[in-house]
Amino acid sequence: MAKQSQHHGKAWYVIHTYSGYEDTVARNLKQRIESMDMQDFIFEVIVPKEKKIKIKAGKRTVVDERIYPGYVLVNMMVTDASWYVVRNTPNVTGFIGLGTTPTPVNPEEIRVIKKRMGVTEPKYKVDVNVGDAVKITEGPFKEFDGKIQEVDEEKGKVKVLVSIFGRETPVELDFLQMKKV
Repeated sequence: MAKQSQHHGKAWYVIHTYSGYEDTVARNLKQRIESMDMQDFIFEVIVPKEKKIKIKAGKRTVVDERIYPGYVLVNMMVTDASWYVVRNTPNVTGFIGLGTTPTPVNPEEIRVIKKRMGVTEPKYKVDVNVGDAVKITEGPFKEFDGKIQEVDEEKGKVKVLVSIFGRETPVELDFLQMKKV
């Protein structure tokens, strides 16, 4: 049991969950807050996500991707009771902190995360990594095979090393101009 020597005010804390259960934990925790009347101690539960553009089979789709897989943010006042409610939510493995004492998150970090969550211009997300073999599907190097040297998700571009007359030449391409081999 968490023994709080001093009563902290309201702050953001991070709970660790089994990966893939972030949304379930957030949903369960919200239900527990209501059923156990903890609204005065636990105020907000967030699974940080951001919109990303995924490109699969040449099609762009926008997906909500977790920024920190395995983590859920909770705005709360830590007391024995509120700690217990959060800690015993199914699939929660613990708080981030020392021993059983949760460490508050710097408010500036929360501001940055919330800003990222509100980003309207999605980032590109492409299912290729550095070192992957690709075939160029359009542009002057159409039909050339290459290897990915760099991935720039911000701009939706990749640098591909293409062998031209026996020399490795880096070519910059849009994500849509190539496909994985």
